[in-house]
Amino acid sequence: MVETAARLRHHRTSPTKIRQVLRLIVGKDVADAREILRFCERGPAETVMKLLDSAIANAEHNDNVPEEELFVTRAFADEGPTMKRWRPRARGRGTRIRKRTSHVTIVVARYEDVELDRRRQREAADTQAQRASRRRRVAASQRKAEREAAREAEHDHDHDEELDEVDTDELDTDEAETDEVESDEAETDEAGTETDETEETEETDDTATAETEDAPEAQADDDAAEDEADEKPEGSK
Repeated sequence: MVETAARLRHHRTSPTKIRQVLRLIVGKDVADAREILRFCERGPAETVMKLLDSAIANAEHNDNVPEEELFVTRAFADEGPTMKRWRPRARGRGTRIRKRTSHVTIVVARYEDVELDRRRQREAADTQAQRASRRRRVAASQRKAEREAAREAEHDHDHDEELDEVDTDELDTDEAETDEVESDEAETDEAGTETDETEETEETDDTATAETEDAPEAQADDDAAEDEADEKPEGSK
């Protein structure tokens, strides 16, 4: 089994912190290891990701091993030199500060042929299962869409029938209102005609009354004229 390593020396992080990240990727294939490091929230994860990419590039360039056949076989962090600093404290004393460093190593290797065959078969089975699952999801989505389309068509049909009924009711209401308006107008016209006839009858009665009142005066004037004519002598003109 061919192994390829990548090393990072004198990294300014304590080995304890880096080992917590390295434990997550040991034994994983490179794709899963990258995915884990991408979503890891610890500080050294970015540095470990770069070192892993370096190890993969070394395997592809130096040993002609494709990336899909690699996995992380070992990953460890050794303690490097510690830099000592001093911090002033109370009463003139000083406290030692230890700035630790670490040497990080990641080793990748190629899977054995038996393991590669088993992984390929599993991937093929997974692919077939995914395709079958996708076909089932597509078929279910199509059936759901057809049901929704049929339901919408029925709803639209019922809505159209309700609209037709509403339109019919509105037409009947409009016709009834039109008939009522016409009846009111006819009654109004009849009332106006009766009023005009009543006024004409009253005017005719007033005229007849006036003529009846004027008739005795005219008769009196005629009688007076006849008396004067009788009183005049026959020879006078």
